[in-house]
Amino acid sequence: MSRFEKVSFERWKADCGVKGLPEGELRQWYDSIRLPRQATAASAGCDFCMPFNLSLEAGSTFRIATGMRWVTEPEKAERDRVLLIMPRSGLGFRYGIRLSNTVGVIDADYCDSDNEGHIIISMHNPSDKAVPLEAGKPFAQGIVVKYEIPEGAESDDSRNGGFGSTDRDGTDRQQ
Repeated sequence: MSRFEKVSFERWKADCGVKGLPEGELRQWYDSIRLPRQATAASAGCDFCMPFNLSLEAGSTFRIATGMRWVTEPEKAERDRVLLIMPRSGLGFRYGIRLSNTVGVIDADYCDSDNEGHIIISMHNPSDKAVPLEAGKPFAQGIVVKYEIPEGAESDDSRNGGFGSTDRDGTDRQQ
């Protein structure tokens, strides 16, 4: 079965985008990060919570280092699943908050990457008002979905990296 795990403190610190704070304060933020989980027994998604307070300014975009990775076992049938990331619906309804890339797709092999499979969620605020995102409060959700690849469309290639890492050489993979 797949699971969520924290990335190392060093990985989170490198990715969090917060500069100039004492390491002790960053460590406190990291230690307070909770694993994503369902809000109710019938919730399809697992909530990702803010690792620190953030005012998402009007018209701005911010990459939130969640401190999380989604782990699947390479030898098991779990590699036919994907983690889809979406903003919490309340943020979308109230403020129009959305993901910068519209929907986050976390492939099952992303956990094998050199960056520890760190899930970084880029949020965009298109409104004309700043939106407060509070530490410990849910801001996004992840839904694990089973999928299938059509016959003849399979690949034996592997990845290493995050955004756009399956096409880093710039070539068009379609033949």
